[in-house]
Amino acid sequence: MLRLNNVKDILDGSTATNCEVGPWGPWSSCSSPCGVGSKERSRQVSNPPRNGGSPCPDLRQRRGCYGNNVICDNAKEVAKILPDSFKRNFKDPWRRPHMLMKEEKDSYCVYLRVKQASAACRLKLWSAQLVRERLVCAECQSDAMSKSDRCAGDGIEGIRTFWTVASTPGCHGSWMRELSSEHCRCPPYSVLFV
Repeated sequence: MLRLNNVKDILDGSTATNCEVGPWGPWSSCSSPCGVGSKERSRQVSNPPRNGGSPCPDLRQRRGCYGNNVICDNAKEVAKILPDSFKRNFKDPWRRPHMLMKEEKDSYCVYLRVKQASAACRLKLWSAQLVRERLVCAECQSDAMSKSDRCAGDGIEGIRTFWTVASTPGCHGSWMRELSSEHCRCPPYSVLFV
């Protein structure tokens, strides 16, 4: 009986066609440039199944990856901050004389979205404003700049980085950089990189 059906199918032109797929495409880059993420690849259907043929196999694959981009070293830095009420361009009395001759560099501003803040931040009036989802302006002045003309921990767009308050023990958290601006000053009630 099965044989008769096959002959009938052939005569009717309704033969079962199995799904056929093309080769796998390349793997995408890691979804996280720093740390654990995922990558995926896909393939296309070259001939869809017909008349009860075998269905298509998976068209997409995903696997874990570990991003280790050159920017990752910057993402590991922890920003040390103080309120802007600390006098701008203050001179540290403990600095050695040769450090006072440091070349003045233009300051820049970084706008960061707070993602997390520890409970200790609520202990002081100014640090209590470092709350989740608040946009904070942090100013990098020449005294705080490294040899690369940037402040440590100034963040990377799209990647969560960490901060700690130099004057409030236990006050720390994370934020994400949204924007930076050269040659600027943050508005009052902002923070300074130390």
